[in-house]
Order: sequence, then C-alpha cells, then structure tokens
Amino acid sequence: MPDIPKNIRAICVFCGSAAGNHPAYTAAAHDLVAWLARARIKLVYGGGGIGLMGSVARSAADNGGEVDGIIPEFLTIPEVMRDAPGAHQIIGDLHQRMQLMAARADAFVVLPGGIGTIAELVDSLTWKHLRQHTKPIVIWDVEGYWTPLAGLLDHIIAHGFAHGDLAHMFRIVKSLDALPAALDGQAR
Repeated sequence: MPDIPKNIRAICVFCGSAAGNHPAYTAAAHDLVAWLARARIKLVYGGGGIGLMGSVARSAADNGGEVDGIIPEFLTIPEVMRDAPGAHQIIGDLHQRMQLMAARADAFVVLPGGIGTIAELVDSLTWKHLRQHTKPIVIWDVEGYWTPLAGLLDHIIAHGFAHGDLAHMFRIVKSLDALPAALDGQAR
C-alpha cells in the first residue's frame, strides 16, 4: 500500500455513533485506523466509545496509535463514553467540537454514519468552499453506502447550486488501497 502523504500527521475520521447493519463498516473502520497507527498518523475523532466511533478509537489504541477525542460535555454520559480510549478534550458544544477536530487534523476521512456524520462532512466541504482550509476530504464509500450522497452532490453541481468547483473539493474511494492517492489529491 502506498504511503500517506508526508504533510499529513493527523486525520480526522467522521463516522457513526452506531455500528450500522453491515459488518463491512466495522471492518473498514478497523482497517483504516490500523493503517493510520502503523503510519504513525494521529486519529482525531468525535470522542465517543460507541458505534463506529468507538471502533476507530479502540482499533487505533490497540494498534499503538495516538487517539485524540473531542466531545461536547452533554455527550459525556457513560453510555457514550464507554470504553473510549485515548486523550479526550471535553468542550461546550458540537460547533466547538467541529472547529477543534478541523484545527487538529491535516485531512478528513468519512466512513459510514448518520446525520451527524453528514453534518461534519458538509461543514468540512463548506469551509473548504469558502477557502477556510485546503485539507483533503475523502469519502470512503464502503459497500456503496455513500453512493446516494455522491449522487446528491452531483445533482447540486448539475443544477448550479455549487459555486466554485465542488466536484474537486473531495474524493470518493471504494477501498483502503485507493485512500493514499485520494489524500494526495490524485483521484476522484
């Protein structure tokens, strides 16, 4: 597998606080962060210990990786924080969480998730569109999970509601093997 670009030292992973109903989602989460840990890339994530979020954090820690969780105080209940490894910063709200995750990461990778994951992706895309960052945004379309979202983004572009070049602000990959090139901006 190709190396991660050298300018990337921390990757923010957006993913669900549920595990989803396909085992490939959890397998992808484990594979991604095991690869990051081997490459000594810090995991930045939403701080929870449940669902795919918990899987990425535990897998990173189990593989000797550095884990940086950022979680709003209202989500620090035991059910959410259960078994969440790594360093955690407790902050005031979801907006602060997104700002800190973005500030601490050199790139974003999106795994399957729900409405919160979509919100994080859209925030990242909006900030990139408004030139608030130039960091790579990669959507890993595990088992076709994000195919409908990709269609919606294409629809937005086709109907003239994406000013600038939204199509080149993110990459969609179908496998972990395609991730390094996408992080380097070479594939869509």
